[in-house]
Amino acid sequence: MNLPAATMSLILGSASGAASPELAQLFAQWRAFEAPPLREGVPDYTAATFARRYAELPRWRARLAAIDPAAWPVAQRVDCELLRAEMNGFDFYVRVLRPWERDPAFYLSLWTEQSDTPAHEGPTNHAAIELWTYPFPLTAASEAKLAAELRTVAPLLAQARGNLTGNARDLWTVGIRTLRGQSTALEALSRKTQGSGAELREALHGAQRATADFVAWLEREAPSKTGSSGIGKENYNWSLRHVHLVPLTWDDEVMLLKRELARAHAALRFEESRNRGLPPLHVTASPEEFRQRGEAAVEKYMAFLRDRQILPMHDYMAPALRAQIGEYAPEATRNFFAMATHREPMTLYTHFYHWWDLAQMREMPHPSPLRRGALLYNIWDSRAEGMATAMEEFMLHAGLFDDNPRAREVVWILLAQRAARGLGSLYAHANLFTMKEAADFHVAWTPRGWMREDLDLLGFEQGLYLRQPGYGTSYLTGKFLLEQLLQERSKQLRDAFTTSRWFDEVNQAGLIPVSLIRWQMTGKDDEIRALTRAD
Repeated sequence: MNLPAATMSLILGSASGAASPELAQLFAQWRAFEAPPLREGVPDYTAATFARRYAELPRWRARLAAIDPAAWPVAQRVDCELLRAEMNGFDFYVRVLRPWERDPAFYLSLWTEQSDTPAHEGPTNHAAIELWTYPFPLTAASEAKLAAELRTVAPLLAQARGNLTGNARDLWTVGIRTLRGQSTALEALSRKTQGSGAELREALHGAQRATADFVAWLEREAPSKTGSSGIGKENYNWSLRHVHLVPLTWDDEVMLLKRELARAHAALRFEESRNRGLPPLHVTASPEEFRQRGEAAVEKYMAFLRDRQILPMHDYMAPALRAQIGEYAPEATRNFFAMATHREPMTLYTHFYHWWDLAQMREMPHPSPLRRGALLYNIWDSRAEGMATAMEEFMLHAGLFDDNPRAREVVWILLAQRAARGLGSLYAHANLFTMKEAADFHVAWTPRGWMREDLDLLGFEQGLYLRQPGYGTSYLTGKFLLEQLLQERSKQLRDAFTTSRWFDEVNQAGLIPVSLIRWQMTGKDDEIRALTRAD
C-alpha cells in the first residue's frame, strides 16, 4: 500500500487517538470480569470457578464481534485487536497454560522490586503485594495496609494446595525455589519492621508460617511430579499468533535465534580481532567508582542522544536512568548483567529504554484506556523487550562506543546470551529439553563464561521463560520486528524519514504488539489480517 501522505493521514487518523466510547465501555467491563471473584478474601482459582467463568468467554467474544469498526480510523481498530488478544489470552491461560494448576510460582505474593516492564513478567496472581511501593519507615496507615495484604498470603497458599493438581516437574522445581525466595523476603521484611505495631507483626508472622509450610508441602510432593512442562509446538504457535500477535512460528523463531546466535559470535570474534593490542576494559573496583562511572555514563549517553538527534528527548529520561545505576557487586557474586555494567555501564543502559517506557506511561498517559496501562498476559512483550534489546545494537551502530572499541564486544556478548537463552526456552517448550538442559545450553553458548550456573539469574531466567511461553524469545523476535518496521517506514517516508520521527511514532502507539504498531504507522494491514483470520 503506497498512498499519498494526505490520504494516509485520513486513513490512519490520530496516532494517539482515544478509543471509541463503545469499545472503552466493553474494555472496562471485560477487565472487571477478568479479575476472579474472591473466596475467603483471596482470588478464587478453583477448578469449578474457572469452568464457570470460561463458559462465559463466548459471550464476551460475541459482544466484541458485534462491534463494527470498519469505518473507524486505524488507531481505533487497533484497540479492537488489543481487546480480542486479551480475550484470546484468557482462553489460552485457562485452556493450556493453567498456571494456578501447573505452576506453584503463580502463588508468589510478595514482590520486592519493580519490574522494568509494564507488568510483572510471567503469570502473576491477582493478590500480588507490591512491597517496593512502600516507603520505609512505614506510617501507621501503611502498616495497616501492608498488614491487610499480608493476611491474604495464608488463605491463598491454602487454596493453592487444592488447586495444584498438575504434573509439570520442572515448573514444580521453579515453584519451590520461588517460594523459598518469598520466605527470605519475609524474613528481611521482619528485620526491617522490628519496631512496628502488633497488627503488622502478627500478619507478617502468619505469612511466614504459611509460606514455610507451603514450601515444605511442595518439597514433599515433588517426587510425584514426573511430567513435562513445555506446552508443545502447536500450543506455542497458537499463543504467538492469537495472543501476542507475533507473525512467526516456533520454527521461524528457532531459525531466527540460531541466526542471531551465530551472528553474535562471529561479530564478537571480529571485534576482538580488530581490538587486538588494545587494553582490556577497566573493571570497576569499588562502590564509589561504580557510582561515579554510572553517573558519567548517564551524562554521556544522554548527550550522545541529544547531539545526534536520535530520538525525542524528555525531562524524565536522565532521572529514570540514574535511578537504575544500581550497586557495586563483588566479583564472586557478579551475574551476567553485572559483568557488563562493571566494565562499561552504557552497554546495559541502552537496554534501560524500559524505564523510559514506564516514565512515558506515567507522565504522558495514552488517550486510549486500552493502552494506558499494561496489557494482560504480557501481550506487550514484543514491543517492550524488543525495543530494549534493539537499542543495544542500534546505539552500537550509531557510534555510541566508537571511542571505546572494547565496549562493542560487550554488546555482542549481550546478544549471544539472549539468543542462547531464547533457544533453550524454545527447545524446552517443545519438550526437546528439560529446564536443566535449556540452562546448560544457555551457559554453553554465552561467551567468556559470563553466564554462571552457581548464581540465581540462570534459574530465574529459564524458569520464567518456561512459565511464560514466548517471553524468552521476545527480546530478539521483537527486535527483528522493530528492525523490519524501521526498514518499511524509512522506505515509505523516503527523505522525510528520521530516526527521531520513527521513535516518536513507535512510542506514541503505546506498549502494544509490534504487528499492531506496524499497521498503525504504515497503514499496511496484511500482517494483522493474516494473524487474526479464522483458523
